[in-house]
Amino acid sequence: MPTRRTLLAATYAAGVIGATIGLSPAPGHAEAYPDRPIRLIVPYAAGGGTDAIARVIAQGMTEQLGQQLIVDNNGTAGGNVATAQAAKADPDGYTLLMANQGPMTVNPHLFKNVKIDPLTAFDPVTLIAEAPLVVVVPEGSPFTNLQALIDQAKSNPGGLTYGSAGNGSASHLATLLLAQTAGLDMVHVPYKGAGPAITDLIGGRLDFMVTTLPSVVGFLNSGKAKPLAVTMQERSARLPEVPTIAESGFPDYLAAAWYGFAVPKGTPPEIVAKLREATVAATKTDTVKRSLDVEGAVVIGNTPEEFASFMQGESKRWAELIKSTGLTTD
Repeated sequence: MPTRRTLLAATYAAGVIGATIGLSPAPGHAEAYPDRPIRLIVPYAAGGGTDAIARVIAQGMTEQLGQQLIVDNNGTAGGNVATAQAAKADPDGYTLLMANQGPMTVNPHLFKNVKIDPLTAFDPVTLIAEAPLVVVVPEGSPFTNLQALIDQAKSNPGGLTYGSAGNGSASHLATLLLAQTAGLDMVHVPYKGAGPAITDLIGGRLDFMVTTLPSVVGFLNSGKAKPLAVTMQERSARLPEVPTIAESGFPDYLAAAWYGFAVPKGTPPEIVAKLREATVAATKTDTVKRSLDVEGAVVIGNTPEEFASFMQGESKRWAELIKSTGLTTD
């Protein structure tokens, strides 16, 4: 049976061929595109992991397109404000949204004041990459593997604490999914970002955390934190000795950080194809590859149709989790 990575690789290869076919030859207005800078809206504050990925890919695309991608950060209301602004922009290819899990597939089910449906307000360009999160404990933790942590959580309901980058964040949802999958009752301690949560984890004030690899890799290297499992269904090339949650007894478990591009609905297909071609080409440059490697990311570069289908699936499963757990932003 083909693995998830095998399928992603096949999708990536098919997508590159599709983009090349789709670009020959382009009708009039796409031939001159782009003839001015492109605004890349990132629905997160500057300095975070998503922003870092956006900026390095923007630089790679600038080289491919011959016009600068100008990054515009706005993390207000969980990225909802920036996402709405992007949706209202002219569909001319000069506004691009960094589309990922929170604003596109989680927030519409979590926030009561989301006024657009991101899945219908945008035309997908491509899913750039997926990256695992990692279950970590402080160096003095008695837990040496995921099963030991789960056994303790089951024998002592409400006794374990876990931190997250915030209520409804990727780290929170990944842990909620683990709790639901394994039947655990644990105490959530939300923080304003991964940094302060990891500080308390290292200080022994939290039992564990599920977080992105870049946010904790320095502590893993120094031995101040220990990895127990990764959240994708295949092991990470950055942590090849660390098992997945799926292979630790929960085969259906899957959570990932993912990064893609979308444009306002109605953007000409030939411009979407050109943006996708530039994105895929950028992921092949040494600078972008190094940055994605730091994330432990798997490059995908799929077609707009495949990205749309992927987001629909993500929206459905996170909506079900949010509903079943009663999660709110209050």
